[in-house]
Amino acid sequence: MISKHLTIAAAFVLLTGLSVGPVLAQATGGAQAPATTTAAPAAPAVAGPQVIKAPAVAAAPQENPYGLMDIIKKKDPVSYSVLITLSIMSLGSFFFFFTKYMDQNRILGQARTVERRFWTSSTLHEGIDKLPKNSMFRAIAEAGVKASQGGTTLVNQNDWIAMSLSRQLEDATGSLGGGGITWLASVGSVAPFVGLFGTVWGILKALLAIGLSGQPSIDKVAGPVGEALVMTAIGLFAAVPAVLFYNYLVRRNKVITEKLRGFAGDLQTYLVSKGK
Repeated sequence: MISKHLTIAAAFVLLTGLSVGPVLAQATGGAQAPATTTAAPAAPAVAGPQVIKAPAVAAAPQENPYGLMDIIKKKDPVSYSVLITLSIMSLGSFFFFFTKYMDQNRILGQARTVERRFWTSSTLHEGIDKLPKNSMFRAIAEAGVKASQGGTTLVNQNDWIAMSLSRQLEDATGSLGGGGITWLASVGSVAPFVGLFGTVWGILKALLAIGLSGQPSIDKVAGPVGEALVMTAIGLFAAVPAVLFYNYLVRRNKVITEKLRGFAGDLQTYLVSKGK
């Protein structure tokens, strides 16, 4: 009986030890310090062949194949002649405008000198000496004095003085309207037609290009038509300033002419009254 109980007790202890052992082992492992796990360094990635990008290069500006420089490079005889003619007209207009403008300023300055010095002189000869030698007013005064000193038997002295002053006045006003004024009037009238001739020539070349190619493509037409429009623009550029310069100078010439006529009239009155 006792042995039977001992056998049961021994079996119970054995079963209890088998079940408690893993629990104790687990508890013991949890109480231990946590193991530090160090992550293995990642293997360096194998670098493939690197592509080196070239720096971006700015695109060169394309030349305009239909502009003024293209006309100069092609050196077409007709277009070249039209271009040179219009350039000479335009440069000549600016040159004659400035030269004529300076001449007018000089004459207007002489008119102010007449008002300040001539009529304030004690004698007529003294007043003439105070005027510049190239002055139109001096030439008129000298012609009047010469006519008053001697005349002709066919005309009385008063009429002879009037005729002498009138002739000198016409010479002075005639010189005002010559030279640059004539050039400006001619350029203002002719330059548009010269540019129109260049336009017609450009259109003719466009039609010839279409006929030779057999296809009315834009690349065959754009060049000659662009040249025609450039010629038109240059013709207007030469004509419009010339017309404006002409009108401005003619208006100033009228002012100068009135001053010359006024001076001649006053001088005639003085010489006639002195002769009486």
